[in-house]
Amino acid sequence: MSKTRTIFVCTACGSTHHRWMGKCPDCDQWDSLEETQFDKSAKSDPHRGGGFIETKGIGNSPAATPITEIMTNRAPMRRLPTGISEFDRVLGGSETDTHKGLVPGSVILVGGEPGIGKSTLLLQAAGAWASPINMDSAKRDWTSKVLYVSSEESAQQIQMRADRLGVADADGLFVLADTNLARILDQARKIKPDVCVIDSIQMIYKADLEAAPGSVTQLRRCCAELVYFAKATGIAIVLVGHVTKEGTLAGPRMLEHMVDAVLYFEGDRYHSVRIVRAIKNRFGTTLELGIFEMTGKGLQQLPGGMSLAALQSGTEHRPGSVACPAMHGSRCVLVELQALTATGFVGSAKRKSSGLDSNRLSMLIAVLEQHGGLRLADRDVFCSAVGGLKIIEPASDLALAIAIAGAHYKRSLPPTTIAIGEIGLGGELRPATQLEQRLRESARLGYTHSFVPDMGSSKLPRIKGMELIPIRNVSQAIERLM
Repeated sequence: MSKTRTIFVCTACGSTHHRWMGKCPDCDQWDSLEETQFDKSAKSDPHRGGGFIETKGIGNSPAATPITEIMTNRAPMRRLPTGISEFDRVLGGSETDTHKGLVPGSVILVGGEPGIGKSTLLLQAAGAWASPINMDSAKRDWTSKVLYVSSEESAQQIQMRADRLGVADADGLFVLADTNLARILDQARKIKPDVCVIDSIQMIYKADLEAAPGSVTQLRRCCAELVYFAKATGIAIVLVGHVTKEGTLAGPRMLEHMVDAVLYFEGDRYHSVRIVRAIKNRFGTTLELGIFEMTGKGLQQLPGGMSLAALQSGTEHRPGSVACPAMHGSRCVLVELQALTATGFVGSAKRKSSGLDSNRLSMLIAVLEQHGGLRLADRDVFCSAVGGLKIIEPASDLALAIAIAGAHYKRSLPPTTIAIGEIGLGGELRPATQLEQRLRESARLGYTHSFVPDMGSSKLPRIKGMELIPIRNVSQAIERLM
């Protein structure tokens, strides 16, 4: 027998090294090398002879196929919709496609903080896949078989949650409480489900590996086996992944490269709103988001529920509050940006933000001081995006700058006014992408005026019920505010 030797694998980039170092020389991440045992006698091809369903070409050298003949040899691909429209939207599919949802043979990785609602959403989705009536109360002439594998809870615990969520009567839903990958794949071959949900991948292990469950070696091998199994059998697999204290998915970064889509479950446990965001998606739009509300009966959809704007507070003028239409994937969401300035000390003034990029906030404060005439060196500035939604796009610069200036001067815009535009370091306003879609969504929600970058009257879109106010720079926007 050959000896096993010790190597060190980087959990961030997956590179291997012969000795431990404080910083990975390939990706420059600190304290990311994890000790792993490597056995040279292991099979070079872990998939060969692994007991997968026999398919033509598997186990032998695959033959190249002309691209013009690929679709002619196979049936047209049909997605597996859950009927939970917000979740199907994140999974992908065109707006005109009636079969949005999960792609057969794909592998989806869902991550999020503990207790945020990952297991709740996926059990609701599993029940919807296996039910003849979807979550939108629409009947369909087909149902899917779903295998729900829980590596952290017993079957009785899953059944109790299914009763609370109202999916315990789904005939096509099978529950398995196991952590051994070989037994899980054996059950999948017997049941032959359309979808297999594994909650969570960190607890799954292969018995022929000496590493503990959740280690880099186990995660890499188990995920590779599941990806190969999904592509060979056409079974869609949804993996639940834990996150680290930094908010990233636990394990090597390679996992995100191996799967077809990476979804992040976001939200504050002290707020009821939950957001599912697509960070990577080979079958849909990236940065697409679905909006839910956590209730006693599970997650309820909130289409348009994140339009948290000043219109909801009546006609009251509030200094330091400006509404901004932000784009997330193909969706336009109206978000209220708030700012507050307070007395501070020169040299130690605070700049705090919630749901906003702190570096962008510091840049905007510098532009307001240099080109807007504001004195903020001795003022503490606090900014927030209402509702827990993270705003990172530059098109929100103008709204945030007006909110800061309004809080400083105690002035406010009318509640039916929005602001769109990117601010440069020279104080100039630059055009925002998808301006017409932002304006149409704002007009639909009742907004009547909009601050927009001055691109010339011929280039500005004309929206019924929306009056556009062209702005050239920051100082002109502050003049309008005053």
